[in-house]
Amino acid sequence: MKELAGRLAALDPDAGAALQVIAYFDRLIEGRAGLESLVRGAAVLSGCPARLVDEERGVRVRVEADGTRRDGGGPLDPAWPSAPLTPDGPPAVWLERTGVSDGVHAMVLERAAAAARVVLDRTRGRAPTEARQADPASVEMLLDAAATEHARRQAAVRLGLRDVAAARVVATAEGGPLVEAVPATGDSTPTTGGRRAGIGPAVPVRDLPASWVAARTALRFTAEGTDQDPGPRTVYADELGGLALLADTVGPTTEPAPDVRALEHAVATAPWAASTLNAVAFSTSLRAAAAELNVHHSTLQDRLVQAEHWLDWPVHDPHGRLRLQLALVLRRLHRNAAR
Repeated sequence: MKELAGRLAALDPDAGAALQVIAYFDRLIEGRAGLESLVRGAAVLSGCPARLVDEERGVRVRVEADGTRRDGGGPLDPAWPSAPLTPDGPPAVWLERTGVSDGVHAMVLERAAAAARVVLDRTRGRAPTEARQADPASVEMLLDAAATEHARRQAAVRLGLRDVAAARVVATAEGGPLVEAVPATGDSTPTTGGRRAGIGPAVPVRDLPASWVAARTALRFTAEGTDQDPGPRTVYADELGGLALLADTVGPTTEPAPDVRALEHAVATAPWAASTLNAVAFSTSLRAAAAELNVHHSTLQDRLVQAEHWLDWPVHDPHGRLRLQLALVLRRLHRNAAR
């Protein structure tokens, strides 16, 4: 292959380069290289940052043109050249460049996507999140702590989780639970489908019932993210800390505390009250809260004077701010029933 590439390069540089790209990714596959190595190859060969994004398997890898892994990088640009892992699948391998792509860039995308598919099938299994969700009986068995270990192990096999080291459960406001494999690096984005979701901790597959319980608890701390129900649409159970204990004692049928009733009165009095108080409670400063609300600082000050009158306690000092934070969290627990 190397000799043929050299001969072709003398006649047609693009053709020779394309064959070298093919040979490069073939060597990576033969050497059982990981996903990061594949993305690094795509970045270095194309001379621009490259990404692998597989939402179904919770995989996000980004490498700079110099070979340095640096995840993040902002949203994907539809104008960037990309390639899917399967013919009918969504774009998964991206080159962060604009303008006309030559044959070499197209070959890099094609071979990188093919190699990534091989590695993902080998390390993550062929059953994506949708397949796991589409087998509700196996998911239910896998998450049932009362089921026998053998039955749960068989359910894991059916769901493509036999060789997965760690997984987590995503509890959504609509629909059943989602079970996701978690990469060894832990840097994956959970699949929520745009719905409110509680994210359970990553655990060994045998411990997924505990992740399911934690995910359902986290879901109760979510909000719609609207002006009348402000707050996070996604909550991680790992980040709740001691707040998770509140979920055991507060629900839609429990009597609201006086601070929650005062908060509900304020929300019912002014359409801006809920979003304003939430921004004040959880922003780093009043100026940051004003920027989040897109209002002038003086406007926010005027609103707070009215809101403190309705609440009957100040929110400027640390104690009052803590009372407000707690009241907002309790309000979510009152609005969100256990699932």
